[in-house]
Parts: sequence; C-alpha cells; structure tokens
Amino acid sequence: MQLRGRTRTPPHRGLVPLTAGAGGLLAVLMGLVFLMLVLAIADAQHSLLSARSGRPALDQIGVVQGTVLDMEGGQRSYVITRQDAFLEPWRTARAAFPAQARRLVDVSTSSGQRQLARQIQRSGQSFIDDYSVPLVAEARRGDPDASSTARTLEGKQRLDALRGQFSRYIHDERVAINQRENALEARMRMLTIAASVGVGAAVLLIVAYGAYVTRVIVWPVRRMARFATRLAAGDMGARVPPSGRWEIGQLETAFNTMAGSLEKSHRRLRLLYDASTVGNTLDVGRSADELVRVAVPRFADFVTVDLEESVLHGGEPTAAETALRRVARGGVRDDPPLDPTGALIAVDPPPGAGRHTAAAPALMADLRVTRRARFPDARHTEQLLDYGMRSLITAPLSAQGVLMGVIVFWRTRDSPPFEEDDLSDAEELAAKSATAIDNARRYTRERETALALQRSLLPHGLHDCPSVDFAYRYLPTGTRAGVGGDWLDVIPLSGTRVALVVGDVVGHGIQASATMGRLRTAVRTLADVDLPPDELLTHLDDLVLHLDDGVGEQAGEVGSTCLYAVYDPVSRHCSLASAGHPLPFVITPQGVVEPAPGQAGPPLGLGGLPFETTDLELTAGSTLALFSNGLVHSRDLDLSRGLDRLRRALTAAGEGEPLEESCERVLAALRTGEPADDVTLLLARTRALPGDQVAAWEVPADPEQVAGARTLATEQLAAWKLDELAFTTELVVSELVTNAVRYGGPPIQLRLIRDTRMLICEVSDGSSTAPHLRRARVFDEGGRGLLLVARLTRRWGTRQTSAGKTIWCEQALPATVGSTRPPGSVDWCRE
Repeated sequence: MQLRGRTRTPPHRGLVPLTAGAGGLLAVLMGLVFLMLVLAIADAQHSLLSARSGRPALDQIGVVQGTVLDMEGGQRSYVITRQDAFLEPWRTARAAFPAQARRLVDVSTSSGQRQLARQIQRSGQSFIDDYSVPLVAEARRGDPDASSTARTLEGKQRLDALRGQFSRYIHDERVAINQRENALEARMRMLTIAASVGVGAAVLLIVAYGAYVTRVIVWPVRRMARFATRLAAGDMGARVPPSGRWEIGQLETAFNTMAGSLEKSHRRLRLLYDASTVGNTLDVGRSADELVRVAVPRFADFVTVDLEESVLHGGEPTAAETALRRVARGGVRDDPPLDPTGALIAVDPPPGAGRHTAAAPALMADLRVTRRARFPDARHTEQLLDYGMRSLITAPLSAQGVLMGVIVFWRTRDSPPFEEDDLSDAEELAAKSATAIDNARRYTRERETALALQRSLLPHGLHDCPSVDFAYRYLPTGTRAGVGGDWLDVIPLSGTRVALVVGDVVGHGIQASATMGRLRTAVRTLADVDLPPDELLTHLDDLVLHLDDGVGEQAGEVGSTCLYAVYDPVSRHCSLASAGHPLPFVITPQGVVEPAPGQAGPPLGLGGLPFETTDLELTAGSTLALFSNGLVHSRDLDLSRGLDRLRRALTAAGEGEPLEESCERVLAALRTGEPADDVTLLLARTRALPGDQVAAWEVPADPEQVAGARTLATEQLAAWKLDELAFTTELVVSELVTNAVRYGGPPIQLRLIRDTRMLICEVSDGSSTAPHLRRARVFDEGGRGLLLVARLTRRWGTRQTSAGKTIWCEQALPATVGSTRPPGSVDWCRE
C-alpha cells in the first residue's frame, strides 16, 4: 500500500486555467517578438525598394543618350554622303526622343534629377529643332553651308553640352543610389540583430513552455498507456499497475503496436486507391506507365507491362498472339536485365487458350527454385538471378473476360519475397489496371475513328490563290470529349475572288464531325452559286434546321457557328457575315490590329433571324485573321481576355513576317497545354490585282454596239499579247453582249481580267433573270449562244449582283504567256 501511495501522482488542481494562462502568455510574448520582426522586415523592404528606384533612371538616361547619338550619327552621315539611307535612323531617333525624354523625367527619383532631366529634354529638343532639322534640310537642298566648319562646330558644342548634362545626371543618380544602398545595408544589419534576438527569445519561451507542458500534461498521460497497450493487444479488461519510470516506454510500445497494424492496412488501401486513379489520361501507354509508378517501390521493386499489339491501337484483343509488346517498364534502378519498352516479348504458350479466360495470378516465391517456369523474360533467368531478382508474380490483364496482356511484379534480394497474401493485392492491381487500359483502348479506337472521319471531311491541302496569301492551323482537342466540329476553307470564286470560311459545330465526337462535313459541303455548294454572305448564311441556317429531320434531335443540338467572307482583289473590297462566330481581326500593312466592324448574327439553327453583311475596304497587304472559339476561350480563359491576348500576339508580327511563322508564333503564345476545344486559325494576306490587268467598258443597249465591243476586246488582247485567244474571245464577247442587249437591260458592262493562267470575260446587265443552258433543236433560230460559250471556254457561270447579274467565263492562257508571270504573282487556286 505504501508503495502504491509513493508511486501515485497527486491530482493537479486548476490544470485548465494554468495551461490556458501559460499558453496565453506564451502567445502574447511570441506575438510581440514576431511583430518586431515583421516591422523590421517591412522597414528593410521599404529601404530595398527605395534603393532599387534609381535603376530605371540609369537605364532610361542610357536610352536617351543612345537616341541622341543615333540621331547625330544619322544626320552627320547624311550631310557627308547625301544618301537617303542614313535618314532612316535619324528619323527614328528624332521621333523617339520626345517620348524617351518624357520617360526620363517620369522615372527620375528626386526633384533635382527631374529638373536636370527637363534640361536634357529641352536641350535635346532644341538640338533637334534648331540645329538637326535645319541642317538636314540644308543638306537636302544641296546648300554647301550644311557641311561648313561653323555648322560642324555648332553641332559639336551642342552635343558636348548634352553629354555634360548626361554625365552630371548619371553621376548624381549613382551617388543617390550608393547612399540608399548604404542605408539598406545598415538596416539589414539591424534586421539581423533583431531577428537573432527574436529567435533566441522565442527558443527560450518554447523551452519554458515545453517544460511546463511536460510537468502538468505528459505525466498524467501515463495512465493512458495501459489502455493503449490493452487496446493494441485486444484485451479490453486488462489492468496493469503503473510502472513508474517505464510509463513512456509503455506509451511508445502501445502506439507503435497500433501504428504498425494501421500502417499495413493503410499502405494496402492507399496502394489500391492509387491504382484506381490509373487511366485518367485515357492513353494506353501512359496508363501502363502510371501503373508502374503506383506499384514501385511500394509493392514491387520492378514492374513490366506487356500488351497485345492490337490493344495499343484501339483494336480488340485476340488472346492468340505469340508475342506481346512491352509498353512499360520501371523499377528502383535503371539497369535491370529486362527487355526494354517497345520490345516484342515472346509468349509460349499464348496467354490464354482462347478469347475468354479465367486465369489467376501466379506466384514464384523463389526464382532460384522455379527457374524453369515460363514467364516473360524467362530467357534472361540467369542474368536475372545474378542481378538479384528473387521472386515474382505474374497477373493477367483481362477486361470483361478478354485477355489483353500480362503484368509482372518483381522483387530483389533487398526486399522480402512475395507471399501468398500478396496475390490478392496483385490481382486487385491487375484488375484495376486492366479496366483502365481497356477504357483507354476503347477511347483510342473511338478517337481515331472520329479523327479519321474529320480528316476525310476537312480540306486536304489548300492551293495558292492570286487574291490572297494564306496559312492555317487546325489542332483537334486533346480532351476526352473527342474531336469537335471546327472547319476552315478557302474557296475560289469567279472574277479572281476568294471566299474565306471558318465554322464550329456544337459538340464533339463522330456526330459533330459528320455534321461539320455536311455543312462544309453545303457552304461550298452555296459558294458556287455566288450568293452574298448574308444570303448564304440564311440558306445555311435553313439547312441546319432540317439536319435533324427524322432523327429525333432538337435543332439546337446540331447548331453551329460560321463566318463567311468574300474578298475581291480587283476592287479590294471584302464583305463578310457571321452566324454567332467571332469576327476576324484586320491587320494593316503597318502592323495595326483592329477587330472587324459589325455584329455577329445569331448561331445557325435558330431560324427566322436575319444576318448582317459588313463591308470592308482593304489595302493590299492587309491580313485577315479568322479563328475559332477554341483559340481564345476555354474554361480557364475568359473570351475578352483571350481576344486581347490574340490581338497582342498578332500585333507582335514583324513586317513582312511569313504567314506560316505567324501561325506558329500565335499558337505558341496562346496555347498553354492540350486544347480543351478544337483550335482553328486562318491568316489571309490580301493582294490587289494591278490595274493594267483589268479592262472594263460600258456598252450601250444597242445591237449595233456588239461589233464595237468585239473590237475593244481584241484590241485589249493585242495589248496584252494574247492574240491566240482573240478569235475565241470575239465569239464569246459577241454572244454574251448580244444576249445582254436582247434579253437584259441597261447598264451593260464588259470586263476582261487577265490573271496568271486565266483570261476572264464578264458581261453584266441590269436584269436579274439568269440564263440557262439548253440544247437547241435543228430548226431553232436561237439557244446556241450559251452552248457555244460553254464549249469554247473552260468554265462559265452566273452570279447575281445588287444591280442585276453577271455572266462570266474563263479561258486558259497560252503556255508561253502563263510561264512568264508578273513578279510576285501566283497561280489561281484549283482543287
């Protein structure tokens, strides 16, 4: 009894108030220490910012000084050589000086420096206005006074004065920077001392509080050690008297016992949980690599995954192949004697007797005993044993009873060998991995099918056109939703015009690709009719409304957006209309990027809403940037921010930069990873057809004027040295003008366009009635004109205009003419 009385710990009264009070006091003291540190750090940070504030001023004074020297060097070179090439750097420096001088005033760090900067600004501007500009003007007039000694000495004096001001500014700024840096060093020393004192005080407070907690909390916790031990052993009614000094050991033993049991269960659950996350990428190879990373080193030292070749490409497994492809290999070291990734692994017999199998994992606890067993890499058994491989488990990878491959787990002599209990874990890992690989296989098959369909429906290469230079990029989405329905097209029209099309079908997958193909075909068909952009989109809207007839889908589910633009290189006129699609950007030859004016109409598939045509006048060398939403909008990118980023990327294009390089640079600037939606970008740089390649005449509505029209056409062909086409062109002009006089109405216009390979003849009149080709009977007096035109020319057609109609036809130029192209011209696009 006395022994128990001596070992019993007396109750400690007021534990909660004492603990709370001690903790509160410690918190207050620690708060004071850290407050002091925060204040010191804030003060040092302020000093650091002050010390750094002078760096921009030094950088800017160097820029201003370099600008003045460039300007002086350019004017001197021009005065000496009288060559205009030296005026370009002079003009550039002269234009840049005011902004750079104002920038110097803004970044100056003191009133004295700002005053000196203003003096530099005034002196530099005076140098430009009072000396440099008049001197260049005199030199351009040929005045000999421009190169006189007096003028040269005057410029030297002005430049020396500027250099003196530059030197004084740099000297004063460097002195100020040194003073601020010295102050910063002093403050940092104070901060170091304060931090050392604060940390020392904090350590003392923590030690004191730890001693207090040990006295009032840790000792009473020894009573809990007995319960922890009994709970770990499973004996809930055990009573062990206190052992005095051994209470800490008991507590550690109890918690270590429980922790060991819980850790083993937790490792297994965590392993299986991580295995369930395999396959999120829906890629067969990456899913196998993820499985290897999950199993190594927590379950095995090395892991290999071998699959049938057909599984890698999304095909159905056959379970009859005699060789598997190794898709993943990994381990704790990089030099195992296992076949590398990509090698063919012979299997004899094949893994499974048929298409369906119920094979279970197999354990080889000691490879030295079962070295004659058959398993992947069995031909390297001796090398494996020398390397240290001791045990392995082979598990089939099968999904829904179909065998796809095999996974092998290896352990070396540095790890405990596999046991029977490990078979369940291996089987669970194989089952989860097989499901992930099968899902990836199915996704691969569906994605490849959708991509193949989409590629077959998209244009297979777009040929060059004389009206525009263009480059494009199309990137399918990398998400699980599958490829989308984005498309683009460049369609040649009559009269050397060209249509630029970008569209986006709602949704992803095969259905979206099929809808995209139907819409692209419809746009090409309607473009051949030469409809205005707004009318074309109206017809396309009606088509989308009827796409779901008999399918049972709503019209909105097969909706689409589309942008249709038509550019005429003769008039440099561009008309465009949008059905819910972002309007393009227009890049001028000077590099200014502006959004095209106008409003985007409703998406296709709503029906009954009008579309608006926007007309643009483009100078030669302007660039139209057409794109889809996938380039500027995603889940993490707002549409307005995406458009602003695209605008900045287009502005960064250098003058004369090839469009292919522009496409690559824009995609590199806007893409941050796998696109969440299809990405489409089309850049088209306009050209203007020279005036000497177009001839137009007004023809009075009188049959007697037909002969005059023929004469005008033949004279123009003679001027173009196309006499070989004179006879055919006379017949064509005669027939078309006669039909316009007889069946059309004024005004009547004849126009000839000479391209690099084509001669285009157009006759316009005020009637909207379109002619039709028909076969005349033997005794018919008319009906043979259009048939004659169709037989004599390569192509012909009719397009409606706001003032009536235009009948056009094309003739191929002679080979000798087509081979001598004008500089910079390209062939008319043909598909």
